[in-house]
Amino acid sequence: MNRRDFVRRCLQAASAAGVVGALADQADAAGLPKTKITRIRYFKTPTDAAGRPNTRQPLFNQSTNIVMVETDSGLVGVGEGGSHDTMEQCASMLIGEDPFRTDRLWQVMYRGYFYPAGREKVHALGALDVALWDLKGKALGVPVYQLLGGRTRDHVECYSTGYPHKGTPTEVARACVEAGFRAYRISTDARGEFQDRFETVNRVYNLCKQVREGVGRDGGWCIDFHTELDMPDAVTLANMIEPLRPYFVEDLVRSENPGMYRTLRGQVKVPIAVGEQFGPKWDWNELVENKLIDYARVTIPNVGGITEFQKIAATCETHYVGIVPHFTGPISEAAMVHTSAVFSGPVLMELVMGGTRPWPYLNASYDLKNGKLWPNERPGLGVEVDTSKLQMIGDWNERYTLTPLLKRPDGSFTNW
Repeated sequence: MNRRDFVRRCLQAASAAGVVGALADQADAAGLPKTKITRIRYFKTPTDAAGRPNTRQPLFNQSTNIVMVETDSGLVGVGEGGSHDTMEQCASMLIGEDPFRTDRLWQVMYRGYFYPAGREKVHALGALDVALWDLKGKALGVPVYQLLGGRTRDHVECYSTGYPHKGTPTEVARACVEAGFRAYRISTDARGEFQDRFETVNRVYNLCKQVREGVGRDGGWCIDFHTELDMPDAVTLANMIEPLRPYFVEDLVRSENPGMYRTLRGQVKVPIAVGEQFGPKWDWNELVENKLIDYARVTIPNVGGITEFQKIAATCETHYVGIVPHFTGPISEAAMVHTSAVFSGPVLMELVMGGTRPWPYLNASYDLKNGKLWPNERPGLGVEVDTSKLQMIGDWNERYTLTPLLKRPDGSFTNW
């Protein structure tokens, strides 16, 4: 048995026994090789986040662009997200760095240009962070969830958005839960040019009644208000559907002013889910600390990858807030299986179209069975990418930073 296999078995045994916490903190003792980041390549995918042909450059916040972090030891990590400009800035700061110091590199990318990274840049930062965790798992020969403390659940329950079944709303909802999904998600979907507030409220209420009949149980359905409604109508509709017992009601009002949920919280009783438009932990602090929401729509790479996801998840656990991640591309969805598997609170992950979207450039991604996502034993994220089916749009091998980062005497960073 070689050293890496021995380390892997020891780590798995320790995790199963409950004696290992965050193994990232013990990286130097885990048998990781000495290696440096030498090259980062960036690829455009042939399909977008909805599985449609990708005929133009995707928007950053739904980007399925793939990034590969390469090292002088031959290890390669894979992530997903960002846009060319934001990826170039983040990637250039990583060349020559130790890929296993994930939290340190997160700080470098987030703070390295003096101004705190906006949500656009955080999307690219998150893609690179996911790739670093994938790389670390491959180096040790273990799945990423083992590096995060080991699984707390056997599988991750899911809800389906746009379940691929034809029929009435009642029939589609019934088919969804019969396929093994915990819940069926609908939305207000006022996609016309104009929206009549009273017509919308009545139409959506009637739709909710049909869906509730189809799922046949409390919590077997959920709804996204999509920030489409003005606050009085959001309150009215939320109170109308409360007796129908939704699992959660999402994005009741616009996201720009999270403090508004202080007022909204006192006006409705439905479980509130918020956050697919949010980024790092500072976006979440007010809502979670003040228990203004019941579920966080925290997702990868939007929040800044696995490193930041874990910190937000810890805050949510402290305040009894569950996690219902927004869907994303297949590599990030695979990453969320690992992070969701180790979270001890409630988790319900979103899959679009029942998780049946085509990914012709992936030989392996997430494992879906009976409406549930199952952690696997493949090293790293467990994804396999066929680069021959991708278009390379970025290639960086030289380090570049705009401003220096100041260090405290212990070597940790502070701002410049």
